[in-house]
Amino acid sequence: MSILIWCLLIAGLLPIAAKAPVVYFQNRDAGYDNRHPRAQQQRLTGAGARAVAGHYNAYEAFPLYATAILAVLATNSVSDTNITLAVSYLGLRIAYHILYLANYDKLRSLVWFFAIACPVIMLAQTALAVAAA
Repeated sequence: MSILIWCLLIAGLLPIAAKAPVVYFQNRDAGYDNRHPRAQQQRLTGAGARAVAGHYNAYEAFPLYATAILAVLATNSVSDTNITLAVSYLGLRIAYHILYLANYDKLRSLVWFFAIACPVIMLAQTALAVAAA
């Protein structure tokens, strides 16, 4: 069970970690504009724009994952499969961001699909386990 809680914490920090490349590209763009950082982010192009998109996507992906982890914990449906899916999600999301920055669009999309499948499978398994109980 504690592995799932650690996974939830790490997943919650991923969007914050994904901000680091954004800050790097903002600094390369005539310095970080702390007064209007989002306006500056919208002006970024190339790898900088991809860093921003990856950062936003990290926030977008988190709620489904958090819901899956919390559902597994709340229903006491912790299993080796759910733990494997939870850990796999983290690795896939890290790979997703790296691929986004490196501009490997098709591979990135494939990794995104596998990452989003992890919490979907976790929730489906939990729903089936609860229905069977």
